[in-house]
Amino acid sequence: HRLPDDVARATSEGVAGLQYNTAGGRVRFRTDSQRVAIAAVLPKQTLFPHMTLLGASGFDLYEKVNGRARYVHSFKPATDRFDAACGVCGFPTKQMREFTLNFPLYNGVTSLQIGLEPDAQLDAAAPYEVEPPVVFYGSSITQGACAARPGTCCEAWVSRAIGCDYINLGFAGNAKGEPAIVNYMAGLEMSAFVCDYDHNAPDPAHLRATHAPLYRAIRTAHPDIPFIMLTKPDYKIGVPDYDARRAVVMETFQMAQASGDRNVYFIDGASLFGDDGMDCTTDGCHPTDLGFYRMAEKIIPVLRAALGKKA
Repeated sequence: HRLPDDVARATSEGVAGLQYNTAGGRVRFRTDSQRVAIAAVLPKQTLFPHMTLLGASGFDLYEKVNGRARYVHSFKPATDRFDAACGVCGFPTKQMREFTLNFPLYNGVTSLQIGLEPDAQLDAAAPYEVEPPVVFYGSSITQGACAARPGTCCEAWVSRAIGCDYINLGFAGNAKGEPAIVNYMAGLEMSAFVCDYDHNAPDPAHLRATHAPLYRAIRTAHPDIPFIMLTKPDYKIGVPDYDARRAVVMETFQMAQASGDRNVYFIDGASLFGDDGMDCTTDGCHPTDLGFYRMAEKIIPVLRAALGKKA
């Protein structure tokens, strides 16, 4: 689970349940096994009309080749039962390979077995190039809805491009900047903080009451890290509620700059999807893989430059 139980319960009933979704979970290892198998037990059924079963409850495997991670296999949930995922992936030669196994975005993992050949070597993966992790806080979009598989959510794209570890604290419908989770996040060790929760604020007034305090709490605990603020990617020009939410985030950004913060960044959600924005979604809101890729394209250069500036 993604939070301590007491923090999750103090935040909200919704977060207390969603913390068991393993979004952002990974197992990384090196092996020369020519076959990699998994057998996972999942605690529940997760079946959405707008998201693939593989994205919600499956696993996918990436191999590091010439310094870059590339997709090699999906371990799919069974279609006749929704509490298990299994499969075997084969390779043509016996050589050391480095793997990342990404966990389900909208289900939990009760148990996971990884199978290798009996004579296979097993070693730790190389350290991330950027540690400690980047922390992402936000809505269902941050959690990964509606990526086709775990490795195509926005944070995974960003992690592979920059070589950073990350923590996914996206909570579908339940990211509201509550003090309990804000204080918890402020206590985490991190390289950068990415804030994207205006979708879940009940209204612009709630966002105004929580957004600047969240920024101040993180900044007080971490005076030097990059702080990136995003507005919702499905922004529609001229919709009063959307305009008001965007204005609140911009106000926090301008306040931070005026206070002398030179490591705070604003990414306008209206710029994330491009001119064909709604074609980047499954339902007018949640991104497809194309939508997540375009989000990552905007975040990666900002985060890379900010981390370089910090260094």
